[in-house]
Amino acid sequence: MDRAGQEPGRRRGQGQLEAMVLTALHEAEEPVTAAWVRDRMGGGLAYTTVITILSRLLAKGAVTREKAGRSFVWTPSADAAGLAANRMRQLLDKENDRGTVLTRFVSGLTGEDEQLLRDLLAKSHNGSAADGAQRSGTGPGSDGTRRKRD
Repeated sequence: MDRAGQEPGRRRGQGQLEAMVLTALHEAEEPVTAAWVRDRMGGGLAYTTVITILSRLLAKGAVTREKAGRSFVWTPSADAAGLAANRMRQLLDKENDRGTVLTRFVSGLTGEDEQLLRDLLAKSHNGSAADGAQRSGTGPGSDGTRRKRD
């Protein structure tokens, strides 16, 4: 494995580097440079790769930057979960038949995830969606098995 946690010759999954960069940024106590992020990730990536990832995250609204001398310092504005949610919204926005896409998404959820989604939707209608993430994991399907749909 290289210093960036990757086996030589293997490509990372989509979004994996972005998640790694966001994790590094969240570990920082203040805005940091791209060089700091690169070092924090083990130094196995080219500096230009880190800049490219940070620029993509900036375009997605997941990070902010401000000028510091001749360079920029970077700050996270979203975590990995927020970035994943943004990707999900972007994919959904590209589809003409949103209903079918959402139906197929929900039909592939475990019973536990489906119940969590129901709880989150109910709470969002009451104005407190963030509290739904604190679910206890009890109830039908909480064993992680998929329920068969007719």
